Amino acid sequence: DKESNTIICTMFFSSNKRLSSLRTVVSHMSNCFDGVTKGFRYKMRAVYAHFPVNLNIGNKGEKIEIRNFLGEKRIRTCVMQEGVTIKRDDAVKDCLVLEGNDIDNVSKSAALIHMSCLVKKKDIRKFLDGFYVSEKGVISDE
Repeated sequence: DKESNTIICTMFFSSNKRLSSLRTVVSHMSNCFDGVTKGFRYKMRAVYAHFPVNLNIGNKGEKIEIRNFLGEKRIRTCVMQEGVTIKRDDAVKDCLVLEGNDIDNVSKSAALIHMSCLVKKKDIRKFLDGFYVSEKGVISDE
């Protein structure tokens, strides 16, 4: 609709599968518009019981190194997806902020950080250490 600057998607006499695919396309277009105009932000928190996790953000916010996870000597490195930058949150301790224009790349970068710090060969009900997404949404100027 040119007068109100809106995109209208309609489908007549369709099945539920076709309606769901149309809704998927509408959601993708909405996410594209939100990403270009505002951007997406994911906040992640580091959770640990005994060994404090050491975080090093390098390469202008495109790479993160996680050290001393569960007291291990191994260094975990995660490279962010294209267009995603990572930084520390100054207000909250052990908080990471991932920002970018593409919601798929931002969420995939958060998933890479989360999956690099999964606890293996231990009871996951007891060992809750790791990185978890605490907040996600569009970037709004506070």
